[in-house]
Amino acid sequence: MTAPPTLAPRPLAERRDVARHRLSTHFRLWLATGRDGHGAHLIPVSFVLDGEQVVMATFERSRTMANLRAHPRARLALGDTDDVVTIDGDVSIVEVADVESSVADRYALVSHDPRQIPGFRYLYLRPDRVQVWNGFHEFGGRTVMLGGAWLDEPVD
Repeated sequence: MTAPPTLAPRPLAERRDVARHRLSTHFRLWLATGRDGHGAHLIPVSFVLDGEQVVMATFERSRTMANLRAHPRARLALGDTDDVVTIDGDVSIVEVADVESSVADRYALVSHDPRQIPGFRYLYLRPDRVQVWNGFHEFGGRTVMLGGAWLDEPVD
């Protein structure tokens, strides 16, 4: 068995661009939530951006919503295990009637329309940490946003 080739990590600016590109061109991701005594919960959801916030929607009576009411923080993942963008942030639960129509219209283009399905709520996640990596060689320097600000210098 031969060792895998040694790969050079991408520069921070390139990884930052990957994160921004995925957020602006993809429309599905994994949403992970959790709360004490219930463990992690992971679901696939559609999303759109509203400025810097990631907008998703799910059932009012779901485990995801119960988790977010108890602990309004989540982790998102875009991509696959070979090249992933993870996003951590605080989540706000927003009533359907309170979402701007332009955002709701864009969401309806990539998924169902929560305005037409009783019992749905929108979720707005404001990113405060974004990480990008495509293998062990990129584990260091994977953080491209911290404290809600895009980084110009590596921190890890």
